[in-house]
Amino acid sequence: MKDYIFSNDFYKNIDAMVLNSGNEVCAPSHAYGPAVRSSYMIHYIRKGKGIYVCGGKTYHLSANDAFLIKPGERIYYEADAQDPWEYTWIGMQGVKIESYLKRTSIFDDYVFSYPPHTELLAFHERLEEANRSWGMNQDLRFNGILYEYLYALCRAFPKADPGDVLKKEAYLEEILVYIENNFDQPISVGHISEMMALDRTYIHKIFKRKMGMSIKEYIVQIRMTTACSLLRYTNLSISDISRSVGYADVLYFSKSFRQKKGCSPSEYRTQKQTRTPSV
Repeated sequence: MKDYIFSNDFYKNIDAMVLNSGNEVCAPSHAYGPAVRSSYMIHYIRKGKGIYVCGGKTYHLSANDAFLIKPGERIYYEADAQDPWEYTWIGMQGVKIESYLKRTSIFDDYVFSYPPHTELLAFHERLEEANRSWGMNQDLRFNGILYEYLYALCRAFPKADPGDVLKKEAYLEEILVYIENNFDQPISVGHISEMMALDRTYIHKIFKRKMGMSIKEYIVQIRMTTACSLLRYTNLSISDISRSVGYADVLYFSKSFRQKKGCSPSEYRTQKQTRTPSV
């Protein structure tokens, strides 16, 4: 199970992040699929022609057109045999990406065209330049460009009424922030439900759909991730660590830790603190 944590680390950001980006000059009839992607992607066609197949429809696209790929949806795209396309793409992931894209009309349309004299193409170019000059704080650079790009998409392709989407996104963020600030306390789904004055079944569905796990599972995951860090990098006693991650009963903490990690807290500490770093 993947650890979801609040972090500015490029590879652990659960909010929104650039997964990959690039540019490709395709050979005649070059194709991808049929297959599914694991993240959202937007391909912009710089020149040439091709087809995009999604949702049982075939779209014939050319220069200045773009197409959206959604995770888990079966897609196929192929460059024209006579005039193959060159495209640039942005891949993105995070728990907020879907809600951000749902603020635009492109989420339902799948294919669209960049408006004349748009700033949108500049973001592809900025990502390409960032890829060529990798350095410190690159996570902030990539993600800064992504947020600007998403904002530009919302301006260029506004959706009439994204209210319900924004409301659910706000609820999810409130839950995540509350857990992050209170996981060392005896919190539960009931506590969160009362704090937000919302039905517990409703917030459970919102959370499970976005995060792929229940609120209870997420709380345990945050606690165990923090416990592992404390075991490895501090000399705090097991009981101190137990209380620091929300377990008043150290025996229950040890039992839960063993269930998740396959060893006791003491065994985990010994394994991690005595491991010789690889060169």
